[in-house]
Amino acid sequence: MPEQQPNNPLHGVTLKTILEHLVDVYGWEKLGDRIKINSFNHDPSIKSSLTFLRKTPWAREKVERLYIKSLKE
Repeated sequence: MPEQQPNNPLHGVTLKTILEHLVDVYGWEKLGDRIKINSFNHDPSIKSSLTFLRKTPWAREKVERLYIKSLKE
């Protein structure tokens, strides 16, 4: 049985859920201003962004940090 992670705000949250939340909160334009990646700034879509984020650890880390920050606001 997996251990619970009550102090980990990312536990059990999919990357898609994180990205959809950020788009709802900030919109693509502001999200692209905060995190400079092409999939947010040029013809943005959830699908293309997920593909990039799954292959690019540094970008995923930035998205996860922004998600955590947005939950605190």
